[in-house]
Amino acid sequence: MARHIVARTSEIPPGGNKVVDIAGRDIVVFHVNGEFFALLNRCPHEGAPLEKAACVARLTSPEPGIYERSRVGEMLRCPWHGWEFDMRNGQSWFDPKRVKIRSYPVAVERGEELQKGPYVAETFPVHVEDSYVIVEV
Repeated sequence: MARHIVARTSEIPPGGNKVVDIAGRDIVVFHVNGEFFALLNRCPHEGAPLEKAACVARLTSPEPGIYERSRVGEMLRCPWHGWEFDMRNGQSWFDPKRVKIRSYPVAVERGEELQKGPYVAETFPVHVEDSYVIVEV
């Protein structure tokens, strides 16, 4: 799987997101609770853009009348029909075995580390003869 540098961490504020095009796919990157998550920017139900989704908490109830919130901001609620998905793995909350959003691995790396490689630019020898610059290909 190819790696793509999509943004500086400062370009996606906490609680925000950024849509990027990678190989013709719209992928939305979320910044939640100090972590970054990447998902296909399309709800599997009817194609709503998930960049517009509400980031909500997981809500559970151990008994009637008692509600517990956890993982605040890590669940997505589709802006069109309210389907909910887990940002960590793309699984739906209502049918986790059958419905999910494509998720992508995300890493945060310092610029100094990226500069070291494995990215290598193609170079060509250059010679100066009199007042001409010649590039060998």
